[in-house]
Amino acid sequence: MADHPRPRRRGQGELEALVLSALRTADGPATAGWVQEHLGGDLAYTTVITILTRLLDKGAVTRERAGRSFVWTPAADQAGLAARKMRKVLDAESDREAVLASFVTGLEPDDERLLRALLGHTPADGDEED
Repeated sequence: MADHPRPRRRGQGELEALVLSALRTADGPATAGWVQEHLGGDLAYTTVITILTRLLDKGAVTRERAGRSFVWTPAADQAGLAARKMRKVLDAESDREAVLASFVTGLEPDDERLLRALLGHTPADGDEED
């Protein structure tokens, strides 16, 4: 009897990223069947529905009723999804100031400069001595 290698099992985050990527390539709201087909059909339809439902719970997709089923649309791009995850972690902590301070002090210098620029505050504003 020949040994048949099992297909590599993908993690939940990887599957979510694949589904979101597929939705972003759609011309508009897409059905779960379209997503399944677009991903090559190697995922079961029920798996695609499960992933879409998890993404809905996370706020990463929206859905609308279309006949007897739903159509799905990405609610945010990858950057928006990452930002939502960061906010969720921050919201779960009681000492927001300590978490934010620790986050900022752990940034690489280029990332800290970028964050300051995004906040409209640069060292040139007079907070640092020359």
